[in-house]
Amino acid sequence: MIHGYPGQHQSDEEVLGKAYDRRLMGRLIRYLLPYKLLVVISLVTILVVSALQLAEPYLTKIAIDRYIIPKDSSGLLRIALLFLGVLTLGFLLRYLQIHVMQLTAQKVMYDMRTEIFGHLQQMSVSFFDRNPVGRLMTRLTNDVEVLSEMLSSGVVTILADLFTLIGIVIVMLLLNFKLALVSFSVLPLLVWVTFLFRQRVREAYRAVRLRIARINAFLQENIVGMSIVQIFNREERNFAKFRHLNQDHLEARLRSLFYGAVFHPTVEVIGSAGVALIVWYGGAQVLKGALTFGALVAFIQYVNRFFQPIRDLSEKYNVMQAAMASSERIFKLLDTEPEIKDPPHPVPMETIRGEIEFRNVWFAYGDENYVLRDVSFHIGPGEKVAFVGLTGAGKTSIINLLARFYDVSKGEILIDGVNIRDMAQRQLRQHLGIVLQDVFLFSGSVEDNIRLGEGRISSKQVEAAAQYVNVDSFVRRLPNGYQEDVQERGGVLSAGQRQLLAFARALAFDPKILILDEATSSVDTETEMLIQDALAKLLRGRTSIIIAHRLSTIKNVNRIIVLHKGRIREIGSHEELLEKGGIYYRLYQLQYQSQERSSAEVRC
Repeated sequence: MIHGYPGQHQSDEEVLGKAYDRRLMGRLIRYLLPYKLLVVISLVTILVVSALQLAEPYLTKIAIDRYIIPKDSSGLLRIALLFLGVLTLGFLLRYLQIHVMQLTAQKVMYDMRTEIFGHLQQMSVSFFDRNPVGRLMTRLTNDVEVLSEMLSSGVVTILADLFTLIGIVIVMLLLNFKLALVSFSVLPLLVWVTFLFRQRVREAYRAVRLRIARINAFLQENIVGMSIVQIFNREERNFAKFRHLNQDHLEARLRSLFYGAVFHPTVEVIGSAGVALIVWYGGAQVLKGALTFGALVAFIQYVNRFFQPIRDLSEKYNVMQAAMASSERIFKLLDTEPEIKDPPHPVPMETIRGEIEFRNVWFAYGDENYVLRDVSFHIGPGEKVAFVGLTGAGKTSIINLLARFYDVSKGEILIDGVNIRDMAQRQLRQHLGIVLQDVFLFSGSVEDNIRLGEGRISSKQVEAAAQYVNVDSFVRRLPNGYQEDVQERGGVLSAGQRQLLAFARALAFDPKILILDEATSSVDTETEMLIQDALAKLLRGRTSIIIAHRLSTIKNVNRIIVLHKGRIREIGSHEELLEKGGIYYRLYQLQYQSQERSSAEVRC
C-alpha cells in the first residue's frame, strides 16, 4: 500500500531556498544589467530618501533647542517650512524610486518569462513527458511573479532599511556618544530574538509551502479526474482527504502566524526598553545640563525609526526566502539542456523528393525496454504505406522518430539519403505534415487554426485548402465563418469536423511527407464519406505514412507494414497479406472485417 498524498514527491521542489543565496543573487543581478540606469536612479533616490529621513529628527532638535525654548516664532516658522520641504521632497523621491523599481521589476519579469518560454520551445518532447504542465506553468507565472516582488519591494526595502540603520547609528554616535551606547545596550537581546525568530519562521514557512504543494496537487488531480471520482462515488472519501490536507495547512499557517505575532510585540517591547533607557539616562543628562532637550527628543525619534525596519523583518524574510526558492527552480529549468540538438553544420534540405528509409532502427523510451527492434523499411517518393498492429506494437514510435521528437537508440533514419540527425530540426519538420488522432486546436478562429500564424499562407490559400478537403461547407455555416472562435481544443466542433480541419491545416502547409494517425472515434456516415474523400485528396502526390484504423484506407495504400512487439513481421498489399493467413489476417478478423460488413450494409 502506498502512503502519503498525491503530489508529495514535489515537496522538495516546492520548499527549496534560503533567505539569501549569493550564487542565485548573482545570476538574478544579470537580468538588471540592461536596466543599469534605472537601477542607479533607484539607488540614488534610496540614499537621498534615507538622508532626508535622518534629517527629520535633527530638524526637530533644532526647532526645540533654537526656537521653541528661546521662544523665537520667526525662526520656528522657517524650520517648519524647511521640515515641510523635506517631507515633500521625500514624498516625491519615494514616488520616483517606487515607480522606477516597479518599472524595472516588470521589465525583468518580461525578459525572464520570454527567456523561459523560448527555452521551453527548444526542449525535446521527452522533457514534457517528465515534467507536468502545471509545474511548468508555475515557473512562468508564480515563480517569476515572486521574483518581481523581491526586486520591486524586498531588495529595495532591505537596502533602504540598511542605509537608514547605518545612518541612524552614525548620527546618534555623533550627537551623544554615551547616550548612543546606552541606546544600543538592548541590541544583543534584539539580535538573539531575531536569530531565534529566523530559525523558527524558516521551518514554519517550509511547512506551509509543503502543505500548499500537497493541496494544489490534490486539487489538480481531483478536478481533472472528476468524472472518475463521481462514477465511483468517491466524493465523500476525497472530501475527507481534502479536509485533512486543509486542516494540516491551517495548523502550519497558524504556527507561522504565531511566530510573527510573538516577534512583532517582542521587538516593540525591546524598542520601548531602549526608549526607556534613553529617557532615564538622557533625562538625567538634561537635568544636569549635559544634554539639550531637543537632542533627547531626537534620540527618541531615532530609536523608534531604528526598530521599525526590524519589526518588518518577518515579511521581508518571507519575500526573500520565496524569491530564492523560485529563482532556484527557474534556473534549474533554464539550465536543462535539450536532449535533441541541431548539428553544428546541418545539411541544407530546402527541397526534398520524399524518400524515407529506416535502417536497423532500435528505440526505447529512456531504458533498455525497446519498443522498436531492428526495424528496417524503405518508402519511395510519393508512395503510401500503412502501418498496422496491436496497441503497443510501435506504430506511434515510428511517427515520433521520423519527426525527431526522439532520437533512435541504434540505427539511422534517412530522408532522401540524408540522416535526419544531420538536418536542422526546423527544416526537417518543414517538410512533414502530421495529422494525429487527437486533433489539437488552439483558442482562436478557424482561419488561425489552419494557418497557425504562418504569414506566407494567405486567406485565399486557407479557403482553397478548406474547400479541397470538404471543410468549407461546414465552416460557412458557422456564425462568423472562418473568423469563428473554435474555443479551447475546438470545443464547438465535432470530432469529424476537427479532423477535417486538421486535413486543411496539413494541406495549407503543403508538406512533401504526410504522417497520418487515423482517428478511431466513430462519426456519422456523411462525415465518414467527407473524411474519406478529403483523405484521398490529401494523400495525392505525397509520400504518406499512415497508422491505419479504417479498412478503406488500408485498401488504398501501396503497401502495408505489420508491426508486432516492435518488429516488422509482414509486408505486402491487403490481398497478399490476407492470403498469407498470418498476423495481418488475424488483425483483419478482429478489427477490420466488421468495418467491411458495415460498409457493405451502407452501400446497400
